Amino acid sequence: MFQSLRRWSSRRSVVASLTVLAVLLGVMAASLVVTGARVLAAQADLPEVVVYKTPTCGCCSKWVAHLRAAGFKVRTTDLEDLGAIRRDWKVPPKLASCHTAKVGRYVIEGHVPAADIRRLLETQPRVDGLSVPGMPIGSPGMEQGEETEPYDTLLIKKDGNAEIYARH
Repeated sequence: MFQSLRRWSSRRSVVASLTVLAVLLGVMAASLVVTGARVLAAQADLPEVVVYKTPTCGCCSKWVAHLRAAGFKVRTTDLEDLGAIRRDWKVPPKLASCHTAKVGRYVIEGHVPAADIRRLLETQPRVDGLSVPGMPIGSPGMEQGEETEPYDTLLIKKDGNAEIYARH
């Protein structure tokens, strides 16, 4: 009789455990669906990034791939000389790099990380844009294996001066 009671009790606890597990899995699945929908909505809200680059620059193409992997829609235009674009968009020569982009009302100069661009779009500061001057090793598009060098993302202020926005 006790064995029968133990088996019944054991079966009941297995059924209860499986029920709890099924409920937890259902909650997790629902959470993943909601999170995925939020990510897709956030990506759909991102403005297109229009990139101007020279046709032979491989690191520019790698930076474009970095932006796309981060959820940005990117359109590229190859130009032999970016000087006129930089002048029109008020990029000071000291802040120049190898490619220039526009996202919303902001200019993005050089190998700016996608996370910095997202933060710029979220906070909407009254600046002209962001720049990573030069081509620092380890910045997006300039990866060299484990080798990196510290670099800053700079705000391009309305008066043409710069201020540190992020350190990498």
